[in-house]
Amino acid sequence: MSFLKRLAEKVTPPKVNLRLDLSGSDFFLGGDLKGELIVSSEEDFDAEDIRCEIQCVESAKVQKRFYDQALKREVIREVWESATLYSAKPSLSGPIHISRGFSASFPFSIHIPITMKPTTKGIDRRVTWTIKGVVAVKGRPDAVSPVLEVQVAQPAAAPVVKEREVIREVVMVPCKYCGTLFPQTEIMCPHCGARRAV
Repeated sequence: MSFLKRLAEKVTPPKVNLRLDLSGSDFFLGGDLKGELIVSSEEDFDAEDIRCEIQCVESAKVQKRFYDQALKREVIREVWESATLYSAKPSLSGPIHISRGFSASFPFSIHIPITMKPTTKGIDRRVTWTIKGVVAVKGRPDAVSPVLEVQVAQPAAAPVVKEREVIREVVMVPCKYCGTLFPQTEIMCPHCGARRAV
């Protein structure tokens, strides 16, 4: 019986419930994605690692040529192609023995690089951010939480503050000798050099 149990364990993940609780619904590039991973177990096992896995994937609709057997010629079809722009697996706990009835919460704070792209959903282009919790067990499939899609936005630009302009009125007075107007704050006429009359 123990042989069958060991065989079954090799193909089934441990009986553990994983739930991600995020601190908010919107996050920003250059900020931190905060939350906690709640782990509760229904069996005894040794975990190698408890971690989060965050990923940013960009998908784009592209046109590709395919050979159509029925038409006996090449046809152009639209297909979605994806590329992983960012991926991280921050560890929340190292090796740990998890017993039946175990329940704990593992807080996390994951930095989102400012150089990445924000979440977008377009007709022909998408950028999606996802996060999941993982309990890794040697020799068995990992226990994985439901995958959550996270909204990551561009941070708001800092407001531009203009320097305060100071407007002063300058009273102009005529020179007593040549008639040229010059500021009242000047003592000498800039045109003829005569002293300003008081």
